[in-house]
Amino acid sequence: MVLTKEMVDKYWISLVILSCFAMGNELKAQTRARDLGIEIGILPTGKLNSITDVEGVLVGHLTKIQGKDIRTGVTAILPHRGNLFQEKTPAAVFVGNGFGKLAGSTQIEELGNLESPIVLTNTLGIAAGMEGIIEYTLELPGNEAVQSVNAVVGETNDGYLNDIRGQHVRKEDVLSAIRSAKEGRVEEGNVGAGTGTVCFGFKGGIGTSSRKLPESLGGYTVGVLVQTNFGGVLQINGVPVGEELGQYSFKNHLESADGSCMIIVATDAPVNERNLKRIAQRAMMGLARTGGIASNGSGDYVIAFSNHSQNRIAHQATTLDLLQNEMLRNDDMSPLFLATIEATEEAIINSLFAANDMEGKEGRIVKSLPLPRVMEIIKSFGNKD
Repeated sequence: MVLTKEMVDKYWISLVILSCFAMGNELKAQTRARDLGIEIGILPTGKLNSITDVEGVLVGHLTKIQGKDIRTGVTAILPHRGNLFQEKTPAAVFVGNGFGKLAGSTQIEELGNLESPIVLTNTLGIAAGMEGIIEYTLELPGNEAVQSVNAVVGETNDGYLNDIRGQHVRKEDVLSAIRSAKEGRVEEGNVGAGTGTVCFGFKGGIGTSSRKLPESLGGYTVGVLVQTNFGGVLQINGVPVGEELGQYSFKNHLESADGSCMIIVATDAPVNERNLKRIAQRAMMGLARTGGIASNGSGDYVIAFSNHSQNRIAHQATTLDLLQNEMLRNDDMSPLFLATIEATEEAIINSLFAANDMEGKEGRIVKSLPLPRVMEIIKSFGNKD
């Protein structure tokens, strides 16, 4: 018998599903979509398929799980290792839906640059996030005369699983996340700012992904990190998984459409704040491809930055000088747009695949995405062709 490509594909998909059932919940530990053969988009990923594939980007987490009711944390993203206040990076913000809090957004909008780490936490942890960033910045060598810091802090509301009114995120937690930030693999799922989040009615969390453009298109990298806490009708690679699972917005009170999603987009491409704004807009298209609807009660924010070495903006120039930076043309942006859409979509899916069941405030339990059943659904739709 001659094996066709279709027969081989079906064989491997079947093996994946059998493995899912055999391993049960053990599979959930940092499982990613590509681990199970789900390849989203057409562009190749970076080496780690992570925001840290953009050289110089660092990520740190502080996860706070205490007693029965505290389920929260902090995630910090640093565009580069240097003194961010003295070497600012071009940046832009796009608001998909503004039911949320994004401290520092107006100065980014006005000046087009980022001068602090980006901190993600819960809604009532915004003040602690700002305090931590300010202390970190003021203590850096070279910042002895600094008297103003634009601290950038985003949030989602983890109050379903976390005692959010207890305001358990402290300045020290934020400093710990920033100081622990590193290159390399990024933990996903129930960690950092994603510890207590819920997405599409399942356990959400932190997710990340990247895309590497071919050399003919510049060879640039786009990396995305998300904090998922929103609703809609889940789709995975175009398959209506939420509908097939019977769990989607407006079906029951747990799975309301409201919530939030913070999306951080990093690139090493030489782009200015205007085209970073255009990149940020495309991230919302990636969210839409997962079934998110940016509902009335959702805070969906995108922060995009470029850490290209020639893009960095000195805090104080010593002489009156014109910027000489060479930037990509508008006509060169489309590959970066596609990379952003694909990486955002996959980062959101990874946040769901990596998450585990969690019990939190008042004994509430949020289940993780049932991966064996999800793989069955995806296989069944593949067989309908």
